[in-house]
Parts: sequence; C-alpha cells; structure tokens
Amino acid sequence: MAEEETKKAELCAEAPATESLKEVASEEKALVVVATATVVEEVKVVESKTLDSDPKPDVCKQDTKSPEQEKEEGNKVELESCMNRDAVLARVATEKRLCFIRAWEESQKSKAENRAEKKLSEIGVWENSKRATLEAELRKMEKQLEKKKADYTEKVKNQIALIHKAAEEKRAIIEAQRGVELLKVEEVAAKHLATGSAPKKLLGCL
Repeated sequence: MAEEETKKAELCAEAPATESLKEVASEEKALVVVATATVVEEVKVVESKTLDSDPKPDVCKQDTKSPEQEKEEGNKVELESCMNRDAVLARVATEKRLCFIRAWEESQKSKAENRAEKKLSEIGVWENSKRATLEAELRKMEKQLEKKKADYTEKVKNQIALIHKAAEEKRAIIEAQRGVELLKVEEVAAKHLATGSAPKKLLGCL
C-alpha cells in the first residue's frame, strides 16, 4: 500500500512539471533548447540532493516505524521534491523571459541603428546632389560672366578705337586749319613788307 501511494504521489508531482515544460517548449526554439537543458540539469541536481538528504533506512529500526510514519515521511519527501521542481521551473521561466527581453532589446536597437544609418546615407546623397547642382550652376554663371566680360571688353576696345580715330581726325583738321592760317599770316605779312604799310589791327593795339 505504501509503495502504491508513493507512485501515485510521484505521478501527481510529475504532472504539473510536464505541463510547465510543454508551455515552455511552445515558445522560441533556441530559448526552449537552453531552458530544457537547464531544467534537466536542475531537476537532476534536486533529485540527487533529495536522495542524498533522504535518510537511509536502518534495518534495525524498520520494525519500530509504523506504516503511517513511513507514509508521512514519503509525502514530505514528495512535497519537497515537487516544491524544488516548481522553484526550478519558475527560475528557468524567469531566465527565459529575461533572455527574450534582451534579444528583443538588441533587435530593436539594431533596427534603430539601421534606420538611422539609412537616413544618414540618404542625407549624404541629398547633400552631394544639391552641392553638385549648385556647383554646376556656378560654373555655368562663371562661363556666362566670362563671355559677357569678353564681349564687353571687346566693345569697350572698339569704342576706344573709335574715340581715338575721331580725336586723330579732329587733330588733323586743327593742324590743317593752323597751317592755312599760318599761310595767310605769312602772305599778309609779305604784302605789308612789300608795300611798307602796317597791319590795321596792330596799329589799333599801339
């Protein structure tokens, strides 16, 4: 009777552990493998500790223990084993949840970094494109200004040449007029010398 009750208690104790393991196995595969391995190791450690802590039956004292005492001791051992398993499963679930949170955090950080790098790259491309456009417009304006400058310089040079030509023509006219006037003065002076008369304008001045 005591052995049958012990087996029933062990089956009852293993039932919640099996259900908890199924719930853990339904989540991510990588974390489940780690969690399952940890559970197996922890359960083995707990069982070994339980077996070590269980006092070995004394042959001399077996006759003195009643079946009720043996049943109570068996229930205590099963209860301690069940509690230890629940604690191990709870700790494993907590560690698995922490691992999942850390993985999610790293994933979100990586996504944020990738988004930022993509936007920075787009800004760099936009900046280079705008700079190239403005530099092309500047070169175009410089060429236009150089052409305008050359045209204006040619125009000014032509105007200077025309002014110089006009000035030379005026100088030639003045020189011609001066030559004519000098000839007239020489002719009048020669006439006065020939006749012995004096110029009227000169007499008026005297």
